[in-house]
Amino acid sequence: MTQAHEFDPQLLSEVAALPAMPGVYRYFDAEGAVLYVGKARDLKKRVSTYFQKNHGGTRIGHMVSKIARMETTVVRSEAEALLLENNLIKTLNPRFNILFRDDKSYPYLKLASHAFPRVAYYRGAVEKKHSYFGPYPSAWAVKETILLLQKVFKLRTCEDSVFNNRTRPCLLYQIKRCSAPCVANVTPAQYAQDVANAQSFLQGHTQEVLTGLEKQMQAHAARLEFEQAAELRNQMAALSKVLHQQSMETGGDKDVDILAVKVHGGKACVNLAMVRGGRHLGDRPYFPTHVEHAADLVELDEQAAPGEGTPAAPLRSTKSLEALVLEAFIAQHYVGVQVPPVLVCSQPVDKDLTAALVMQSGTRVSVVHQPREQRRIWLEMAQKNADLQLARLLAEQGSQQARTRALVEALDLKMDDLETLRIECFDISHTAGESTQASCVVFHGHKMQSAEYRRYNIEGITPGDDYAAMRQVLMRRYSKLAEAARNNAARLPDLVLIDGGKGQVSMAREVFEELGLDLGLIAGVEKGEGRKVGLEELVFADGREKVYLGRDSSALMLIAEIRDEAHRFAITGMRARRAKVRVGASGLEDIAGIGPKRRASLLQRFGGIRGVTSASAEDIATVDGISRELAEEIYRALH
Repeated sequence: MTQAHEFDPQLLSEVAALPAMPGVYRYFDAEGAVLYVGKARDLKKRVSTYFQKNHGGTRIGHMVSKIARMETTVVRSEAEALLLENNLIKTLNPRFNILFRDDKSYPYLKLASHAFPRVAYYRGAVEKKHSYFGPYPSAWAVKETILLLQKVFKLRTCEDSVFNNRTRPCLLYQIKRCSAPCVANVTPAQYAQDVANAQSFLQGHTQEVLTGLEKQMQAHAARLEFEQAAELRNQMAALSKVLHQQSMETGGDKDVDILAVKVHGGKACVNLAMVRGGRHLGDRPYFPTHVEHAADLVELDEQAAPGEGTPAAPLRSTKSLEALVLEAFIAQHYVGVQVPPVLVCSQPVDKDLTAALVMQSGTRVSVVHQPREQRRIWLEMAQKNADLQLARLLAEQGSQQARTRALVEALDLKMDDLETLRIECFDISHTAGESTQASCVVFHGHKMQSAEYRRYNIEGITPGDDYAAMRQVLMRRYSKLAEAARNNAARLPDLVLIDGGKGQVSMAREVFEELGLDLGLIAGVEKGEGRKVGLEELVFADGREKVYLGRDSSALMLIAEIRDEAHRFAITGMRARRAKVRVGASGLEDIAGIGPKRRASLLQRFGGIRGVTSASAEDIATVDGISRELAEEIYRALH
């Protein structure tokens, strides 16, 4: 069979030598970038399929033509292969796999370890000494739960520094949302009971909590302690009201994830709804990339290669694209994350994937595809939300493409593919010359690309000289890029925006002339009359006349968005840098329990924030007013 591409003989010999065992394979291009990561029950058959067929001008053929190198790893089972495959996908971000953004920033509800535990919103790594509940799909869900715990169990939410220095109850006590343990208004035993009830409630044991409260109320009433009995009666009433207001009955389920998928117009959405402790906490949409490549590649992955010249035969019926997207989400999302005991899914899930989840979690995981009763209602709601979220995404992308098209037409840019339009924008920020920093933000693919943003610390210039700062950042940004572009090893942006008028554009012109770059790439965003928004004009380095796009121009809206993002990115970086160099304006301010007095003591003892940062937890604990526990908290926060 004629091959569409001539491969390196060394690569073909490696393919021929592969074992007929389960494993994972990775394809790389000539520059070392990862193209694709796949798993196989039989490495030899699976990988051979890519190199024994003529894939022509298909997406598969496009990828295969780029393969320059291959790596494989043999494992013991297909379940192990699946886990390794998705760990590598999350780590390597291959160009031809379905990719979900690695989002481990789910918020939690935290009960801090303390004589009177504090309930708080929390993101970050968990510590064993504290209790955590979640994860929650949104910050709103956590804050609603905290408000509920305040109303029913009256747990405190104040920082330890506030708690330790109160002499009278705060407003939360007055409105019956805190029992005021700070002024001994409640005994440690009573508060501990409230904490235990709150934990049971969060774990879904609501009926047990109500039963326990009722027994306590009756015991107080029997002892003629009517005031305490009335307090418990009010607590039960509040809890019953909360349970009644829950819009969904759980039907006995405690922890469930509901997963619905929608694919349309080359885009996909997976909507994840969460039930925790028997309470429906809301949902969150996920939008994968590279969906368009998935069907072709997975169909090929499901074929064997019996031999040269023999058509490949399907091992099983090709899955729907919805099923492929959902399986990719489950595999990537639950890698290294606790899996709830029940997953309710809108598409069937491969048994090997379920086995891999069980292997990873060490607990039983049940995947339900065609649920009944309450689970069916949950899934229908999740599916509706997936439909709505995908429709919103497609509408937004349509408007984004329209803005890009309007800008290309307004500036007469020669673009065959709007998707490839790349704009870089620069801004300078400082405070009276202090901590000067330049920002570079990047726009392409119809949206801002925050992962490609860069900040540049500006040194060796006269404080406040914005022209010199702009010259320095442009030289640093484009000197190496210009050389690489001349060797076809890099691509210059299609437009370079400068936040400024003629002066800044003249400086950019000088830099580009020195580097031998096209002056037509440069445009300055000049403030209009009275510096009013909507009256901006574009100033060009190549001598073209100024362009006024019009207040209601979608092209101007796009330029304004990019310019404002560069300004925001520059000023936040400048403020962070300034805070680091000013004594005392440090991360100490953000640590719970560190007020002005303790911060001053720490800075005085160690001679400034650098000294505090270099001190050990043991040294920090020697400062008056700093406990061992707080010292460890300070050490973790600064490292």
